[in-house]
Amino acid sequence: MSNTLEAIHLLEDKLQSLLSNYEFLKKENEILLQSSTKLQQDLLDKQQELANQKKQYDLLKIAKTIDGSSGETRDTKLKINALIREIDKCIIQLQE
Repeated sequence: MSNTLEAIHLLEDKLQSLLSNYEFLKKENEILLQSSTKLQQDLLDKQQELANQKKQYDLLKIAKTIDGSSGETRDTKLKINALIREIDKCIIQLQE
């Protein structure tokens, strides 16, 4: 009879320990999920901010090219000329 009671008490102790560990892990999981959600939102915000900065940079680059104050004016003209030649080739191929 004594062995049975000891086994029951041992089982109760193990169950208490398991429940305690379960509650701890449950709380830790909630904290980690909240942290993960916040980090994902921060990442989305940073990606949006990066996209906005990229747009502003591109607009500034275009404005400086049009203004003529940039050293990239020659490169821009060369690119435009290359695109025009390519378009001309496409038109010739369509006419054939």
